[in-house]
Amino acid sequence: MVAPVVPGRWPDHVDGEWTVDDLETLPDNGLRYEIIDGILQVSPSPVTVHQRVVLRLAIAFNTVCPPAMEVFIAPLDWQPDRRTSLEPDVLVVPKDAIGPKNITGTPALVVEVLSPSTARIDRMLKFSRYAEGGIGQYWIVDPSVPSIQVYSLVGDTYELIAEGVGEEQVSVSTPLLVTLTANSLTSD
Repeated sequence: MVAPVVPGRWPDHVDGEWTVDDLETLPDNGLRYEIIDGILQVSPSPVTVHQRVVLRLAIAFNTVCPPAMEVFIAPLDWQPDRRTSLEPDVLVVPKDAIGPKNITGTPALVVEVLSPSTARIDRMLKFSRYAEGGIGQYWIVDPSVPSIQVYSLVGDTYELIAEGVGEEQVSVSTPLLVTLTANSLTSD
């Protein structure tokens, strides 16, 4: 339960778990607010290389996106339940999973671009939460290496199906037919 707050001001007191309703009470201040199993996660705004990778991925995905799906970039919430609200950096979503304010169904693919402040959350917490949510494919892009890892959901766990460092090509055929290199995403 959240104590009464004024929208746009940081709550003075939160009692218990955070819910998706509590997100509406937080200020619009450039920080990224996500909830994982009732726990609030706050991240700083991304840096230039992060945004470069997000934009280039979205453009590449949009070029090959089938008509029944759509490509989105953060900030856009995927809320699989009342205790979880995540903002993947890039999402490929079936059109019937798109709600008026957020993604209401299961994305086909999500991407997280690692930052020093979020790498552990992306590799561990989000990794397991995306698998639990039934997201078919999870990409992790690390601009500092640079590298791409692509995981596919097999049963209830992710298995690495493709990876590449630098100029090594990474190719997948579903849900999108795409071939990329990490360097093509990160180079200025």
